[in-house]
Amino acid sequence: ECQALARLVFYREKTHKIWSKNEPGLPPLVRCHPFLMSVYGPVVKIHPVVLASIGDSYERRNEGASRVIGTLLGTIDKHSVEVTNCFSVPHNESEDEVAVDMEFAKNMYELHKRVSPSEVIIGWYATGFDITEHSVLIHEYYSREATNPIHLTVDTALQSGKMNIRAYVSAQMGVPGKTVGVMFTPLSVRYVYYDTERIGVDLLQRTRVTPSRTKGLTSDLSQVASSASRVQDMLATVLSYIEDVLSGKVTADNSVGRFLMDLVNKVPTISAEDFETMLNSNINDLLMVTYLSNLTQAQIALNEKLVLL
Repeated sequence: ECQALARLVFYREKTHKIWSKNEPGLPPLVRCHPFLMSVYGPVVKIHPVVLASIGDSYERRNEGASRVIGTLLGTIDKHSVEVTNCFSVPHNESEDEVAVDMEFAKNMYELHKRVSPSEVIIGWYATGFDITEHSVLIHEYYSREATNPIHLTVDTALQSGKMNIRAYVSAQMGVPGKTVGVMFTPLSVRYVYYDTERIGVDLLQRTRVTPSRTKGLTSDLSQVASSASRVQDMLATVLSYIEDVLSGKVTADNSVGRFLMDLVNKVPTISAEDFETMLNSNINDLLMVTYLSNLTQAQIALNEKLVLL
């Protein structure tokens, strides 16, 4: 059910911005239920580090706070908005107004720009399941910091049994020359990751099957053994398929055959003896580097002890 809200008004008190929803004589903002509208606009791509940061800020929230908010950082192109970073912003809410420390938000953004100049403000997030009246008021401020900012809601309370994540964009509506309102329309959300983030996600996934919910990082040798085991399993699957095709048990698929041919052509032609020699040489180089690094660490530790004496 659509709900009329008053347009944003604010004034400065110390370092805070305070918004009131009861200012008379201002045109309304309209918030509509997301399921009443079709999805349109850019695709919102979210990285795992953003969700982890939001969850951490929610767990560290002040006593009595029902939710946390923050600024979303990332990049924008013609078809998508990629959220790569975020930071929380202190705020207080009451029934009629919300106070947000925007001076803190500006300082944090300036610090982030020094580390990642390519990341810009693309919107803001709030924990919770739905858009509230205060959400509409805060979104008005971010509309001045970014062109058509997105609003991300993360259900950290797991009201539906899982962490629902939704993204919205605001759009004007109304009759030209009359009162103009704003409604929020949902966007498509996708989860993407870098290779380094994938390592952390895989580690978190493994904690689900352990009774203590903890899992340590594996050694380099264990990771090599695990990768070699997966490659061996995939090769066994491919060989089984080829044998079934040759025996007539399975009908040959031309597309699979082309993929296998491309795979074979990418493998360099080398004899088993040459491959073993090359592997042993690389292993010896690795062991030598490891030995030298350990020797260097021991020398540094010994030097520190001698300096203290």
